[in-house]
Amino acid sequence: MSHANGKSTIGYLIADLSRLFGRVFDRRAAHLGLTRVQWRALKRIHQSEGITQSELADLLDMEPIAVGRVLDRLQKAGFIERRSDPDDRRVWRLHLLPQSDAVMHDIEAVAISVREDCLAGVEADELATTLKVLGQIRENLSRLDRASRAESSLRKS
Repeated sequence: MSHANGKSTIGYLIADLSRLFGRVFDRRAAHLGLTRVQWRALKRIHQSEGITQSELADLLDMEPIAVGRVLDRLQKAGFIERRSDPDDRRVWRLHLLPQSDAVMHDIEAVAISVREDCLAGVEADELATTLKVLGQIRENLSRLDRASRAESSLRKS
């Protein structure tokens, strides 16, 4: 199924949505003093308390060294702590500190307001269909990603 017609292709549209959503979010959250990547890291740690730095890097689609710098800033600000893994001394587990609760609440309010404003005029059934289609696209791309990683590792062997 091909739907190519210039800038309205699905890839361009998703990239534009992501960029614009991020730009609006950043402006509305600027008063909180967190970057978008710091917020995303806090959110992921909140969702998976005890996650490792390398797992977080994978979820954020970032290099581990870059995530390490983000975590350094979050730790210095008193939002997270790194705890050694009892089974592997080389691994650090990430945990939120109580100070993160207030900023998590404030930034979630920003996220909700951006989400509500960007969905203005979109009917509930249209949104449900859109989310279903995007979920299927994500699943297709995840499958393709797994397959291409497997092919890549076979070529390296």
